[in-house]
Amino acid sequence: MQEHPIRWFITAPQACPYLDDREMQSLLVDPAVSLGGRRFGQLLAEGFRRSGQFVYRHHCACCNACVPVRIPVRAFRPNRSQRRCLSRNHDVTVTLTRPPDQAGPGPTADLDEHMPLFSRYLSSRHTGGGMEQMGREDYAGMLTHRNGPVDLIEFRHADRLIAVAVTDRTPQGLSAVYSFFDPDQPRRGLGTLAILTQVVHARRLGLHYVYLGYWIAQSPKMEYKTRFQLLEGRVNGTWEQLAANR
Repeated sequence: MQEHPIRWFITAPQACPYLDDREMQSLLVDPAVSLGGRRFGQLLAEGFRRSGQFVYRHHCACCNACVPVRIPVRAFRPNRSQRRCLSRNHDVTVTLTRPPDQAGPGPTADLDEHMPLFSRYLSSRHTGGGMEQMGREDYAGMLTHRNGPVDLIEFRHADRLIAVAVTDRTPQGLSAVYSFFDPDQPRRGLGTLAILTQVVHARRLGLHYVYLGYWIAQSPKMEYKTRFQLLEGRVNGTWEQLAANR
């Protein structure tokens, strides 16, 4: 089957949400084009991300601070802190589900169950940023795209939902789209648990990478990504190992 050519768009400059006094632009794939899983996976390997129906890569004229990063699944080994996280969560049950509009085997996620946790997380972590206003329709849009399956990994303790990891699946690897969790259980390290579980999921599927989006050295909020060694970053068009912050 002949692949449709990709049309590209560049967004207008806007204030950078990560670094003060800088502007951001993004290179967008025409959302009307159906890439398919293989081409979408190739774009992930070139540093692209998905947000809703948009596949994009930051394309800033005077800044290259955003570094796409990924975990090589075969080489990754959890460090001592991550092993403690796994031990603390030995009583958590993990279930793989799919969005309601996605056909396939396995159970379908109950978005009505997800929404209270999603809203609590946004209120705790994204106050004043606009995301706290996201409703059920916005959340459902996050789970739907035309370029391949979305896996929802649910975490429960005593039958109560405490975390969800939204993951795009491609023939080359998984892409961690978004995770949300109970903000009242910080000791569990549920964000770390979500990434470790996606690594295990990728390994079971025989995939090579888990893509974690962008890392910015100047952003303390993104420092956690360098703890997943041997982390790779795409620098000047080439994937290379990034040193851990110790």
